[in-house]
Amino acid sequence: MPQQEKFKRIRERLELTLPVRVRCRETPEIEWTEVTRLVDVSPFGACFTLKHPVEKGRLLHMTIPMPRQLRVFDHVEDQYRVWALVRFVTSSTTAESSVFEIGVAFIGKHPPRSYEENPAKRYDIGGRTSDSLSIPEELQTATTEDQRIKTRHNIPVEIRVETLDNKGMVDQSESTVAVNISPRGAAIYTTLDLTVGRMIRLTSEQYNLTVHAAVRGRSVGPSGVQRIHVEFIDREFPL
Repeated sequence: MPQQEKFKRIRERLELTLPVRVRCRETPEIEWTEVTRLVDVSPFGACFTLKHPVEKGRLLHMTIPMPRQLRVFDHVEDQYRVWALVRFVTSSTTAESSVFEIGVAFIGKHPPRSYEENPAKRYDIGGRTSDSLSIPEELQTATTEDQRIKTRHNIPVEIRVETLDNKGMVDQSESTVAVNISPRGAAIYTTLDLTVGRMIRLTSEQYNLTVHAAVRGRSVGPSGVQRIHVEFIDREFPL
């Protein structure tokens, strides 16, 4: 068999709707687990849906009753426990719920040491192991100016901020105002205790839009009210 043909074939995804338990640590204190089903899988990655928002570059821990011929390690274990790097996210949102289609690349049995220090870190693929699993490489944290690729607008936008519990249901909600907003992010006044790395849902009736975001920073505004600085993770804000 030609090497190129063999290389392509071992990476073809199989449509196996196996159950999978997905665990995500958004911050050192906030963690959730969701049971879902695979859409397809290969020895090196998988696709599945989640009710919880997650962003590209995050690490997830997956537990799957994977066929042994598809495993790279732990061939005698009942369950295949593997760490995975989120490579793409698409979302479908209605007034009642959101569903996220997630594509991941498997990275191995253990996460990087830097993940243990800060689970909100994001990664990209930096290479391959001898078994063709992906090697995660830390993404460099951009400066505030680097992040503002698109022009910010100093206009107030009424917005509802929501956090989700372990079951994907709303557990905190606050109506507030977003300021200094761009298609990719915003500063939002809030009284909620939202740490860096937290995933939140934002709804604007004015723009008839629901968008999900990751908290990138916190500050105190001129009036002494706390602000969170967020990046939209599943779509741009249509200013």
